[in-house]
Amino acid sequence: MDTMLEARLQTQQRNTQNTQETSLWSSGFGMKLETVTPFLGKYRPFVGRCCQTCTPKSWESLFHRSIMDLGFCNVILVKEENTRFRGWLVRRLCYFLWSLEQHIPPCQDAPQKIIENTGVQNVISGRVPSGAGEGQVPGLEKKEVQRILGHLQAPLCPFLLRLFSWALLRFLNCVFLNVQLHKGQMKMVHKAAQAQGLPLVFLSTHKSLLDGILLPFVLFSQGLGVLRVAWDPRTCSPALRALLKKLGGLFLPPEANLTLDSSEGVLARAVVHAAIEQLLVSRQPLLIFLEELPGAQGPRLSALGQTWLGLVVQAVQVGVVPDAMLVPVAITYDLVPDAPCDVYQALAPLGLWTGALAVLRSLRSWGHSPRVCVRVHLAQPFSLQEYTINARSCWGSRQTLEQLLQPIVLGQCTVVPDTEKEQDWTPATGLLLALKEEDQLLVRRLSHHVLNASVTSSAVMSTAIMATLLLFKHQKGVFLSQLLGEFSWLTEETLLRGFDVGFSGQLRCLVQHTLSLLQAHVALLHVQQGDLLVVPRLGPGLTHLARLSAELLPAFLSEAVGACAVRGLLAGRVPPEGPWELQGIELLSQNELYRQILLLLHLLPQDLLLLQPCQSSYCYCQEVLDRLIQCGLLVAEETPGSRPACDTGRQRLSAKLLWKPSGDFTDSDSDDFEEAEGRYFRLSQQSRCPDFFLFLCRLLSPLLKAFAQAATFLHQGQLPDTELGYTEQLLQFLQANAQEEGFFECADPNLAVSAIWTFRDLGVLQQTPSPAGPMLYLSPTFTSRENQEKLEQFIRQFICS
Repeated sequence: MDTMLEARLQTQQRNTQNTQETSLWSSGFGMKLETVTPFLGKYRPFVGRCCQTCTPKSWESLFHRSIMDLGFCNVILVKEENTRFRGWLVRRLCYFLWSLEQHIPPCQDAPQKIIENTGVQNVISGRVPSGAGEGQVPGLEKKEVQRILGHLQAPLCPFLLRLFSWALLRFLNCVFLNVQLHKGQMKMVHKAAQAQGLPLVFLSTHKSLLDGILLPFVLFSQGLGVLRVAWDPRTCSPALRALLKKLGGLFLPPEANLTLDSSEGVLARAVVHAAIEQLLVSRQPLLIFLEELPGAQGPRLSALGQTWLGLVVQAVQVGVVPDAMLVPVAITYDLVPDAPCDVYQALAPLGLWTGALAVLRSLRSWGHSPRVCVRVHLAQPFSLQEYTINARSCWGSRQTLEQLLQPIVLGQCTVVPDTEKEQDWTPATGLLLALKEEDQLLVRRLSHHVLNASVTSSAVMSTAIMATLLLFKHQKGVFLSQLLGEFSWLTEETLLRGFDVGFSGQLRCLVQHTLSLLQAHVALLHVQQGDLLVVPRLGPGLTHLARLSAELLPAFLSEAVGACAVRGLLAGRVPPEGPWELQGIELLSQNELYRQILLLLHLLPQDLLLLQPCQSSYCYCQEVLDRLIQCGLLVAEETPGSRPACDTGRQRLSAKLLWKPSGDFTDSDSDDFEEAEGRYFRLSQQSRCPDFFLFLCRLLSPLLKAFAQAATFLHQGQLPDTELGYTEQLLQFLQANAQEEGFFECADPNLAVSAIWTFRDLGVLQQTPSPAGPMLYLSPTFTSRENQEKLEQFIRQFICS
């Protein structure tokens, strides 16, 4: 109450005019944030444990409970105490002295070792019919290897590394309020590196072009040495590539993606393999980005990242090194610093002059706009060798989305097949295609597994929580006094689900700082009562808020899937606008809930769900149901004479359960499946449940509404057309609907791409190659308007209006 009175008194003092936008944006209150103490004194979970199913030995050996209490450190806060010297001059030169004291390992004679590598020698001997003596490389072939190697990497320059570290430290302090790192997570990585004596491979999410510079700097400052960073050549100009290679950058030669029978491609791939082997043998840490940049339209998983990971997997399998420690990494920003107004435009290669101008613009705005906070997350390292052995035992049969879902959409059957969905949108490159099919599958599933670990260990930033509240609960506006309570509630709900948050401090200052970061998309208005009204700006502002809110979705994904599944189950029984009490009368059987959850899981893209490959859909259905019961939305309805729902005593295993892999067993799997047919649930009648149920349903509404509008567009679109052309058609349709109906969060190019690719997997659209690119056309099954309406109706059953 005191906080609310303070809010009203401060807003009355600022401005007495009604309905006039305030000047809070320039108050600079973001500087008061504390970023180490827990938020509101609540328990802050330690996130990032590795998978106990796939890597049980790593889960147990590379963790100790004491590291949970070590707290956070601000990596860019360098003081006199961080150097060996003391005095007033040291306090003014501490950045420079710190950069001089950082250890840089001496350069090794890597190029000669790569040329002498057995794989490279074998390729060269095949290219030279009457070659030179054994172990000797002809001059032309040696120059070709050196040219490929020069495109791939360059020797480190210690002077340039120290100069760049000093300049970057000053720049980061101007741009960011802090860069936080949990000291316990860092201790886990140090322990793994020292105890195992194995190379470290960091596998990271990708939020900004700045990640490739910021993450190596953070790990370099923590004593892990100079990281080798696998960059995407498409994002950098030749001049910038030359600079980054001197700082530890790696760039895949273009010849490596040539066809398997190309002699140039064979030599380039042999050189790349030799370079990675030499890097792992010398125990140099490697950083690979598993995600595409946010501006790239297409799959979430990076084809280039999978290629680099495949090289590491192959090096371990052939015995170059006995093992490698994989470290999932995530980085989160309040706001991505280099995001343009339309982040989904094609990204041009970044040049030296472009980068320098971007730095100058950032320094020029210093002091005029609030600085953002950054969190770097290092999940628990795990053994690649251990994962390879255990993961193969979890592989089962899979079916395409067309086989699983199309008969149900068309009403041809009602039974959902008890198999997993096979969906992979990331194209395979030449280096990955050179692996055996079984190893390709291993790399793809390992990528999903690590990306799931990175996302679940990511902290939720304040802008994601604020965007979620404004978009899905208060799109028409909310008073600041009410928003304070809502922000606190959603923060606590996030922490209760085992996700960390990337902020702390006084609640009012924190909310004001977040609103100042979102000032381009939010308006603040005075009202007669003296309070402030926070209103999201319509149009592109809602689309931007939807992108920010997607960072919170993993914390509530299970409940959101369950709520939409319940909505689909009630769609044919109760009118959507009916009262909550009427919906609570309906009995929901456990089998019906399982079926609806499975249908929605199959419909949603794998890039969104990021389910662990070792977890079956059945186990996830049970997890969703458990979450709905735990959060109070569902209550068990016990019938007379039936075994109570709380009775978890073990009973005999039914024949249906015996075939399941060992990884599919949970505590509730011991119950007889036949008994689940008589188990029923109702929607809870607690006063908070209707709003929370609606909130959960709305978390998936942008994607589901985009899918439903894509189904409506099937009879209006001009087909056949190229994939790019049809995506543009659909995007224009979504934008036109957004102007009419106000659903601006659906007018997103990535949602349009996801809808088209999902319809292609579902068999609605078919694809044929052509000189202009893949051509899309309607499949014969969905040329009829009746089947198109069935598809739209199937999707809309999960949408809560």
